Amino acid sequence: MTDNTRKGARSIKDIPANILCQLNSGEIQTANLMEWLAVDKKVLLENILIQCDRKIYLQPILEKIDNLKKQTINTVNDAIGTVLFELITTNNDNDFMLTISTHKSDLVRTWAACSIGQNSKLDINQMLLAIRPFAKDTHFSVREEAWMVARRIIAENLSESIAILSIWANDDDENVRRFASEATRPRGVWCNHIGTLKQNPELGLQILEPLKSDESKYVRDSVGNWLNDASKTQPKFVEDLCVDWQKESDTKETSYIIKRALRTIAKQRAIR
Repeated sequence: MTDNTRKGARSIKDIPANILCQLNSGEIQTANLMEWLAVDKKVLLENILIQCDRKIYLQPILEKIDNLKKQTINTVNDAIGTVLFELITTNNDNDFMLTISTHKSDLVRTWAACSIGQNSKLDINQMLLAIRPFAKDTHFSVREEAWMVARRIIAENLSESIAILSIWANDDDENVRRFASEATRPRGVWCNHIGTLKQNPELGLQILEPLKSDESKYVRDSVGNWLNDASKTQPKFVEDLCVDWQKESDTKETSYIIKRALRTIAKQRAIR
C-alpha cells in the first residue's frame, strides 16, 4: 500500500498543506519518513474514530497519552495500540479491528499491529500468525512496527520462535524473510537486546543460513546487521561463520553480507 506516486517532501516544513491535511484525516498514507514524522497522531486518531463512529473510544486513549512520562512517536503509538486493544476486546469489536488492520493509512495499520502485541492470550504461534500480515505490509512503517511489537514475545519464547521463523526465512515474500532476521537481531535498533542471542548467536543459524545469499538487498542488509550485532559480543563466531559462508557460497550476495557483518570488527582492527 505504499504510495509510489509521491516521493514526499524532504523536510516537514515543505509538506504541502493539502497533503498534511489528507495524512491527518487518514485519506492517504505517508510517502516517506518526513511525512510519517509530521502526522499529528492525536488528530489522525480523532478523525479515524469519528469516521468509524467510535468517538467514544477517544477520551480513554487521550488520557493514556497524556499520562505518559515521555511522549515520543513510539510511546504514543504504543499507548494508542494498548488502549485500542483493551477497548476492542471489552466491546468485542472485531469489525473495528478489521477496519484498522486494513486501513489505507499506514499509521492506523501500525496501531492495529501494536494492539496484537498487547494480547497476552495469544501463544507464540498465534501471535506470529496474527502479526504476519503486518510483516508482509508494503509500507515500511507497518513492517517496522510488526517486528518491534513481536520482539518481546519472541525473546520470551526464543526456541519456539526460532523454529517458526526458520520457516519464514524460506518464504517467497522478501518482507517475511526480512522479518525473521530483523525480529531476532541480538541487539536491534530502538529495542531491547536479546541476551541469549548476544551470548549464543549460533542459536539463530536456523534463520540465517537460508538467507546467506538472499536475492533481496532488504534481507541482506538485515542479515549483515544481525551478524554485526553478534560480532560485538562473539566476534570469533562471526568471523568463523563468514569464512565458512565464503567457502560455501561464493556469490556477490554473500560477499555483501560478509562485508556488512564484519564492519565493526574491521573498524576495531583499523583503530589498533
